[in-house]
Amino acid sequence: MPDRTQKRSERIQLMLDVDELEAIDAWRFDNRLPSRAAAIRELIKRGLMNRALEPPETKDARTTDFSVVPDNIRNN
Repeated sequence: MPDRTQKRSERIQLMLDVDELEAIDAWRFDNRLPSRAAAIRELIKRGLMNRALEPPETKDARTTDFSVVPDNIRNN
């Protein structure tokens, strides 16, 4: 494990819908992470490290246009 000399002191608020939360929780349990927060940090790290991804389309985009779960696999 990496040496953590800097204490986590910043908190962010993130609103998710049920499908998004279920997707994160499923990934967490499949990968045996100890907490939801650890899973979210790991997913963020992996996203930031993946330079092969195309940048998101942001022209005229609203915050609701960005989702954890693609529309074609939602439970709705």
